[in-house]
Amino acid sequence: MADDKEMSAPVMDRNGAVTGHIISTTIGGKNGEPKQTVSYMAERVVGTGSFGIVFQAKCIETGETVAIKKVLQDRRYKNRELQLMRTMDHPNVVSLKHCFFSTTSQNELFLNLVMEYVPETMFRVLKHYSDMNQKMPLIYVKLYTYQIFRGLAYMHSVAGVCHRDLKPQNVLVDPQTHHVKICDFGSAKVLVRGEANISYICSRFYRAPELIFGATEYTTSIDIWSAGCVLAELLLGQPLFPGENAVGQLVEIIKVLGTPTREEIRCMNPSYNDFKFPQIKAHPWHKVFHKRMPPEAIDLASRLLQYSPNLRCTALEACAHPFFDELREPNTRLPNGRPLPPLFNFKQELSGASPDLINKLIPDRIKRQMGLQFFTSYEGMT
Repeated sequence: MADDKEMSAPVMDRNGAVTGHIISTTIGGKNGEPKQTVSYMAERVVGTGSFGIVFQAKCIETGETVAIKKVLQDRRYKNRELQLMRTMDHPNVVSLKHCFFSTTSQNELFLNLVMEYVPETMFRVLKHYSDMNQKMPLIYVKLYTYQIFRGLAYMHSVAGVCHRDLKPQNVLVDPQTHHVKICDFGSAKVLVRGEANISYICSRFYRAPELIFGATEYTTSIDIWSAGCVLAELLLGQPLFPGENAVGQLVEIIKVLGTPTREEIRCMNPSYNDFKFPQIKAHPWHKVFHKRMPPEAIDLASRLLQYSPNLRCTALEACAHPFFDELREPNTRLPNGRPLPPLFNFKQELSGASPDLINKLIPDRIKRQMGLQFFTSYEGMT
C-alpha cells in the first residue's frame, strides 16, 4: 500500500480529462522495501456518481488492467471506504491493490483507489437479457446470488461491514468465468450496537423497510433485504419494488407483503408511532412470480424479504438453502460446458457456523478432497 508521503501524481483538471492521461505514483519504500514507480494510462470512464469517477486504466509496467476510483478527499477526515477495503480479503469482494493521492490545479485533493478490474456489472447483464426480451437462465440466477451471499457472509461475520448500498450496479460479473464480486464500499460502515446510523441510505428499490420507517439502529440484515430484492429482480427480469419516492417505495412493498402489523413495525423501528396505513392483505408469493418458478426460489425470496429484520435468514443460511443445491452437485456445469467458478473455497466466514450448516454448505466430494484436516480445523472454530 502506498504511503502518503511517497504518493506523487500529476496535477489534473478536476475530474476532467482523465482519458489518455498517465498517472504515476511511487509505492513501497517502507521497511527497507525498494521504491517502485507505477504508472497508469487512463483508458475510459466506466462509472460516475456523486462520489467522483471510476475509470479503467492499464498499468504501463505490467500491462495489467485495473479500475481506479477517484474521489474528492476532505483533508480533515480519513476515507472510510479505504479503511474498510484494506480490511477485506475474499473471492466475492472486489480487492484493493493500492491507493495514492493526486491534486488538481485548484489544489483539490483526490484519493485514487486502485482495484482489480472486472468487465461487467449485474445491472448491464440484466439489461442485456431484458433488451433481448429474455429471462436470465436459472443457473446464472443461482450462481450470481449464491456468490453475493457468500461475499455478504464474509463481510457481515468476519469484517463486520454492512454494505448499505447493495444493488445490481454494485455487483461485478466476469462474463467468461461468471465469478461475482461485490464492489463500491462508498456507503459501507461497521455497525456498532447502540450507535445511531443515518436511515437515509441505500438505493430506493433495494432499501429495507426499516430504513423507510426511519430506523437508526439497524443491522446488517438491511443488506439481506437488498439481496432479496436483487434475487427477485434476476428471477422477474425487473425490480420487484419500483417505488418513485420513499412513500411510493413503502406502497410497493405493502402491495406484496401486506400491511405490516404493529409488532412488525416495532421490530423495524421501536420509536415509530404513526400507524395510519391502509389495511392490505399480503399477495401470495407464488403469484408474485410466474407459474414455472421453482418453489425453492420462491421460498428463499420469502425468507429474505420479511418485515422483521431478525426473521430474515443470515447470508450463510441463504447459501445453504436448497435453491442452491444444484451448485453443489458434482456434474453441474456452465451452459457452455465449462466448470463453475470456485464456490467452496470458504474463508473465515464459516467460523462460528453450526456443524449442521457447514455440512450443508460443503459437498461431500470437497470434504473428501480437503480430508480430515478440514474437519479438525473447523471443529476448532465452532
